Amino acid sequence: MRILITGANGQLGRALQLLLKENNKYEVIYTDTAASEDGAICSLDITNEEMVNSFLLKIKPDIIINCAAFTAVDLCETEQDLAYRVNALGPKNLAMAAEQLKAKLVHISTDYVFDGQADHPYVESDPTNPVSVYGKTKLAGDNFVLENCNRSFILRTAWVYGDGKNFVKTMLRLAGTGNTVRVVEDQFGTPTSALELARVILFLMETESYGIYHATNEGITNWYEFAKTIFEECDKKVDLQAIPTSEYPTPAKRPMYSVLDNKELRERHGYIMKDWKDALQEYLKTI
Repeated sequence: MRILITGANGQLGRALQLLLKENNKYEVIYTDTAASEDGAICSLDITNEEMVNSFLLKIKPDIIINCAAFTAVDLCETEQDLAYRVNALGPKNLAMAAEQLKAKLVHISTDYVFDGQADHPYVESDPTNPVSVYGKTKLAGDNFVLENCNRSFILRTAWVYGDGKNFVKTMLRLAGTGNTVRVVEDQFGTPTSALELARVILFLMETESYGIYHATNEGITNWYEFAKTIFEECDKKVDLQAIPTSEYPTPAKRPMYSVLDNKELRERHGYIMKDWKDALQEYLKTI
């Protein structure tokens, strides 16, 4: 079985590489915007429809896993055209090619498709209402995938950390400065290990249970408590200060409450992801 992975250099892409490294069941082709010097990763611009079509027709994958995205949330506000091309048109190109090849498509989405005004964890059927350019372009991509590919899985996730630049590493770097660390305490969600998300992808892609799924680690927290837990787990003594979002303004509006309920995973497959603290402990052993 042949798998094509886009965005292979990102945190999720690297987690998939780790899990698939010694799996002889699959032939895997890794792609990103730039090819790697060792040739392990090929260059593929998902925003280029002609390139996507020719590349996929040549490779003829059975499964496409789209980890590529423009995830710089604040930069999306000023780079709106680029955000739309990568987050919306890219998935559309992949979806149309996948449909032509009768391939499965796994597409990664986000909690930012919701407005954050809920008083309960969001389930897959809850109405979307993104409040940022990032959220709007990701939702457009989701809709293109649903419209153009019958064999598609859309996985909404949140607060992802893995091998790469992320909140956990930022907090540990700040811990070494001796300065006060100020973190917002009124934005709620669930930190999600890229490795845990990759495990869900590999599970779902073997099924034909297509549709929208939520895929975050279990539990609810806020950014301040997340930071506090990181410091506690690493035995770091830090002057940590909780602040409201109003004291940390950003170009893009964040959903204040974006807890996702993995209802479809749980009810359709009996699949339960790890508690976020357990997943964090697993991750911290690797850095």
